[in-house]
Amino acid sequence: MLRTRFTEVFGVEHPIVQGGMMWVGRAELVAAVANAGALGFITALTQPTPDDLRLEIERCRELTDKPFGVNLTILPSITPPPYEEYRQAIIDSGVKIVEIAGGNPATHLPHLKDAGVKVLHKCTSVKHAIKAQQVGVDGVSIDGFECAGHPGENDIPGLILIPAAARHLTIPMIASGGIADAQGLVAALALGADGVNMGTRFMCTQESPVAQQVKEQIVANSELDTQLIFRTLRNTARVADNAISREVVEIEKSGGGFDDIRDLVSGQRGRKVFENGDLDAGIWSAGQSQGLIHDIPTVAELVERMVTEAEDIITGRLREIVAEPIAVRS
Repeated sequence: MLRTRFTEVFGVEHPIVQGGMMWVGRAELVAAVANAGALGFITALTQPTPDDLRLEIERCRELTDKPFGVNLTILPSITPPPYEEYRQAIIDSGVKIVEIAGGNPATHLPHLKDAGVKVLHKCTSVKHAIKAQQVGVDGVSIDGFECAGHPGENDIPGLILIPAAARHLTIPMIASGGIADAQGLVAALALGADGVNMGTRFMCTQESPVAQQVKEQIVANSELDTQLIFRTLRNTARVADNAISREVVEIEKSGGGFDDIRDLVSGQRGRKVFENGDLDAGIWSAGQSQGLIHDIPTVAELVERMVTEAEDIITGRLREIVAEPIAVRS
């Protein structure tokens, strides 16, 4: 068993997290992650209303008696959702772990803390991780440039970002971006993290509520099959390479603004990809870890494999390469 500050503080068996993913973080996946001993997050804004979120939390409770959390992502929006109402739905439902991404967690922290909720804040820079620690979150999840979704604007990969953040943090830190297997888990621990967050890897499991065509495309893809969109808007997002993401990149290169790509990047179009399996219906998030994904296991198989192989690496190969000092004859 791998025991870290993260497993101790957040009360889970394994130092593995399934973070919030729009249209993906639903009860059936989150419950499977929880039952496997890892920590899964329902994505609040996947649910149309706060009342729908309450129902999804209850549905998850019917599938597991293990700890799980809810992700609340706060990003710039033309029509912002009622974040406070979603937050209250989380509190009213008795959820004790929340992942906040995007905006400053300080706005929501007093309400969540008063309700006894532990907060994991997702960020993309050392500066933001330090700030989150200062305002009182219980842990941070830090995204390297390899990740799907929004990797920030500094383009710092995990190999640099994780140990740079670890130098400044005293709270548990989860490494995210480019991780899909036991090697990534062991590497993250060696760099100073207390666990790992995976999105693309969990999206490609049997319990993941996305179309089979999406899962098979992830398996077929390599680490090269992503695009970076919204670069010119300073809101970079890493998504799967497809006809739509390539078109968005070309429009941006030619000087187009958000109004020129608005319809192409609609969240509803991306939802159709996941629900109908039409891979070119819209943009959909996927990380460079696609190059490390070669199967579609159950969540239980994935977590068990990662933990077992990580233990073997730590107690086997890594120990074997530490040689005894050679005696020097006088």
